[in-house]
Amino acid sequence: MPELAVPGRAGGRITLRAADALWADLTADSAVPTASEVFARPAARGRAGYALLGCRVVAMIEASDGRWSVPEAEVRSAAAEMNAVELDGRDLVRIGPFRGVPRQEPDGGTSLRWRARIMWELQQPCSPTESGAPERAARNEGGGRSCQLAGIDWRRMLVEKSHDRAVRTWWLPRALVRLLDAAEHAETRWLHAERTRRTGAAVTEPPSPRRGPRSTGDPQATGHDRPTAPSRPYEGELEGHLYAVLSRKAGTARKVAGWACSVCRTAPAAVLDHCHEHGYVRAPVCQSCNTHERPDHLYSNDVRVADHYTRLFDTHAADWLRHWHRCPGCRTRSTLPLPHLAAWTAHTACRSLRPTHIAARGRRPCGVLRAYWTGSHRAPRSCLLTVAVDFCPSGEHRVLARMPYREAVERFGTWLAETAPAVAAAAGPERLDDLPIRSRPVVVDTGGEGLALF
Repeated sequence: MPELAVPGRAGGRITLRAADALWADLTADSAVPTASEVFARPAARGRAGYALLGCRVVAMIEASDGRWSVPEAEVRSAAAEMNAVELDGRDLVRIGPFRGVPRQEPDGGTSLRWRARIMWELQQPCSPTESGAPERAARNEGGGRSCQLAGIDWRRMLVEKSHDRAVRTWWLPRALVRLLDAAEHAETRWLHAERTRRTGAAVTEPPSPRRGPRSTGDPQATGHDRPTAPSRPYEGELEGHLYAVLSRKAGTARKVAGWACSVCRTAPAAVLDHCHEHGYVRAPVCQSCNTHERPDHLYSNDVRVADHYTRLFDTHAADWLRHWHRCPGCRTRSTLPLPHLAAWTAHTACRSLRPTHIAARGRRPCGVLRAYWTGSHRAPRSCLLTVAVDFCPSGEHRVLARMPYREAVERFGTWLAETAPAVAAAAGPERLDDLPIRSRPVVVDTGGEGLALF
């Protein structure tokens, strides 16, 4: 098929209006119904800088004249991926309503949260002439609220079922549910990477040259070519400090940049890693190590066990355990922050429960491991961890195990003593000398039992 001619093309980028037209043309024959206006509509409000096309994040680029454009190749690649999706209209998955779903408009400035957005749209009152879904769809196509998610017109695939003419439920094809889940996951990872990039740029940005007689272009005057001093090793100088306090002190970023990464000990440090549960500083680390140790969050209480957990809990486990236990709260309780503990439970304690399938070379693990929890580390008696397999051929959400928080902590303590005896020896509930009675966590848990370390 000859390539479509795109007006407004410059340097491999196209305007937002041209991108909408290209997206509509390329996906006209797709099994997945797509929206005709993705970039130009207010559906992308709050997401300045990128838009979702399926499970691909397409970055928006702002020119000096204030106009926005997107890479044409990214739009074409996203369209090719969308055209490859096959839908079975009879294989349906219920998406709601479920108990506990908030009846409020999702914040457009956060991640996709496609289930919440669909539920909010469907729970909006209709006028007397708009009593059903087809009329609502027509109203939206006529210029009302946008019904597109990740470039997909979900209303055209929505199936409504009624039970006893009283209870209504909504369903979508399983392939479309998986696609929207993958889009939400891709957006979450992109946002994490973008925040990390911006934080690193702010920390490592060199100071601007002083104005005055010495700013004459001489390298000696600007300091650009001066030899940089070697990074000094970190010796625990910040142990016991609260991140919420230290991060507000002037000169902290400059001080962090002077250390070598406390994990790999080779690259210069760029950020100050800290425990989000207890609020304590762990140590200065480089961008690479900070990215590797970050839990692969899908939602606020849900992590996907990605490939990098093999390094964290297998090949370099002792180094990472030593780093995590620089937090006095984790060291005193001989545990990990809840997202890390959930990932460890899935990766290590439940590995033998994961089903396998026949592959070209023997058998391979099924689907993608995921761990989620209800409750909080501040209420350990009621906190429950669940490990499941996503995208399993025998069932999309297959639960492998449910484990109470306290049991997971006990298993972790046994594994810690076997894997890193020195770290385990330095931990323990009797070591409370330097632990404040009341901590100041970075992320406050409003549903917990106070701010004490349980």
